[in-house]
Amino acid sequence: MRLFSPLYARVMNWSRHRHAHRYLAALSFAESSFFPVPPDVLLAPMTLARPEQGWRLAFFTTLASVAGGILGYTIGWFALDAVEPLLRSAGYWEDYERASAWFERWGFWAVLVAGFSPIPYKIFTIAAGALRTWLPVFIVASFLGRGARFFLVAGLLIWGGERMERQLKRHVDTIGWLTVAAIAIAYLVIQFR
Repeated sequence: MRLFSPLYARVMNWSRHRHAHRYLAALSFAESSFFPVPPDVLLAPMTLARPEQGWRLAFFTTLASVAGGILGYTIGWFALDAVEPLLRSAGYWEDYERASAWFERWGFWAVLVAGFSPIPYKIFTIAAGALRTWLPVFIVASFLGRGARFFLVAGLLIWGGERMERQLKRHVDTIGWLTVAAIAIAYLVIQFR
């Protein structure tokens, strides 16, 4: 069933939209503090659509993400009690507790790794604020971690270029269904663990 091909075509069209940079900035900002969708889902097609702008897009994404991280930090500093029910209902509370433990042990390195990894970055931004991590250290670690991730995404897509886009377009439905299957399996493993 070709469910993902039309979606892929739509995302590629959105990535060429004249306001795509604004959407990317908003998504990057929101993901770092409260939204569950990572900016890579827009950064990747935008870089494929305009490879000559890939480095600029990665930098732009990094700045917006770190700014959103500062909002998450502020939420943790001033409003952890207010957002705790949301973290619990969204299933992030255990991640928050783990992030807090990592901060107490590794500080700067926890933020750096969280910024680069697929671990929900928003959990670390809130934990950093709640634990009163020194803000300049948080910002530097966030900039390095997020920057490394987004520049890697952009660099791989610039390097792969048109050839990669053709391959992705050809196999997008297979990749999409494999991703859905992997998510379903991961969900079942977590539920029955």
